[in-house]
Amino acid sequence: MTTTQDFAEGKLVAACDGGIGTLTFHNEPRKNAITAAMWRAIPRALHFLTVEAGARVIILAGAGGQDFSAGADISEFETVRKDAETARAYELENSAAFRAIRAARVPTIAAIRGICYGGGFGIAAACDMRLADETARFAIPAARLGLAYPADAVQDILLALGNQTTRKLLYTGLPLTARELEPSGFLLQIADGVEGLEKEVFTIARAIAANAPISLAASKLAVRAVTENDNVLMSEAEVLGASTFESADYAEGRAAFAERRKPVFKGA
Repeated sequence: MTTTQDFAEGKLVAACDGGIGTLTFHNEPRKNAITAAMWRAIPRALHFLTVEAGARVIILAGAGGQDFSAGADISEFETVRKDAETARAYELENSAAFRAIRAARVPTIAAIRGICYGGGFGIAAACDMRLADETARFAIPAARLGLAYPADAVQDILLALGNQTTRKLLYTGLPLTARELEPSGFLLQIADGVEGLEKEVFTIARAIAANAPISLAASKLAVRAVTENDNVLMSEAEVLGASTFESADYAEGRAAFAERRKPVFKGA
């Protein structure tokens, strides 16, 4: 049974079925640009999926099968980013959204078609994995708007994309194709068409959802600790990893292996 909840007046839709959560941007007339209300809602939507709906993996995508996201909705800037004070408040909301994705207890996957610009690129970079199809286009046009890209989002992009390509995107504002990004390792895979992308994304999501949640959370913390060079996260990962040995899921995993059946993990 699918559990669904709308946020930001229906522009952000969270759903979960069989442990697979989806977070979809619904602003198709503006290429799924992220409004201020959507930025604010992203942490709440992720909390709903992981805590209330029981998602073990979350797929982020744009509605309509055309574009992931054009980034922040520029049509709102005269109000929400009109001066230094409002811009700082707006960027805090951006950062909170990036942080919620980056720190989500469960793995996150960005399924990217079409435009993935600006804040949309930042959302994708904050995810654990990114898959795209041949239509995907990536850009960070902040410098062409006279803005600076949030520093925490730059960190996500630099870690995911590498030094030189990140500099090119930030300094030029010019778009790159999925194939041009392929050598950087930013994309796990470039799929063939809409159906191919959906198939590959859900194949990975189902494999993740079938695994032990505490093990996944410990692995995600460990990866973050290493990539961010964070000793506090490393300590947390070690504690969580050690707890798996006393978990019911570890007992279930051993029993399933001995009995030659698929394990049924409950996250305990």
